[in-house]
Amino acid sequence: MTKEAINQLPILRSSYNNLTKSEQHIADYLLANTKDFIDQTVSEIANNTHSSEITVSRFCKKLGFNGLQALKISLAREIFSPDETIYRDINIDDTYDIIAGKIFQNISDGLQDTLKLLNFNDVKHAVTLLSSAKRIVAYGFGNSATICRDIETRFIRFGIPVQAYSDSHQQFTSASLLSKDDVVIAVSHTGASIELLESVRIAKQSTAQVIAITSYNHSPLSKLADITLTGMGREVRYRSEAMASRLVHIAIVDILYTGIAMKNHASYVDNIKKMRRVIAKKRL
Repeated sequence: MTKEAINQLPILRSSYNNLTKSEQHIADYLLANTKDFIDQTVSEIANNTHSSEITVSRFCKKLGFNGLQALKISLAREIFSPDETIYRDINIDDTYDIIAGKIFQNISDGLQDTLKLLNFNDVKHAVTLLSSAKRIVAYGFGNSATICRDIETRFIRFGIPVQAYSDSHQQFTSASLLSKDDVVIAVSHTGASIELLESVRIAKQSTAQVIAITSYNHSPLSKLADITLTGMGREVRYRSEAMASRLVHIAIVDILYTGIAMKNHASYVDNIKKMRRVIAKKRL
């Protein structure tokens, strides 16, 4: 699929950190004035963003387009689609029903953005790697550690040894003992955690395969990983973007979980039956 065929607004959000300061200024202007942007010439955009025509051209090419016109065509497809909703922020005087509506809408928008960002050939490849892995380890810190714990709790049902690590020393030790038959799932909103990157480097030196789940396509983590699955939540005031992305990343984990279950259907059903029998004994 060409860049022109991909919905550009979510890709722009996920590529934001890879842009220069001047290019980020153009991106900010584009996101805030998308419909006006489509009608403006390169000179007008440069003037409105206090940049140069060369910078505007470089911005377009960094996103994968031949020029401004190609970018405009992609943007037109996106903003005039009924599926594209207006970003909703939270105001200090909002009532709780309005706050809930905005938060839920932003979560929904983040999930829809992720559908546009995901490369499903990469998803299929990730499912294949995980299904045949002898061991799975999940690395993450902070909010990402909760996603790793979810991976450990759920993936154990496949009968594959799986463990989550949120301590850097444990990650380093684990990574040094991996082999080519093992798979690392590295989770990071920014993809720029120094300690996580070092854990992944050690895992790569041990010849393990690495699957990254992150919000930014061009992050340092993405460049190290064998497969990158990108999902980005919409930011809302009074709540960090990482919190929104946490739900999106859990949804990506759900896709992987479902894919492995479908790929190994018979053994999965058998394992679930065994699990339910033993857990039933702990209920009244």
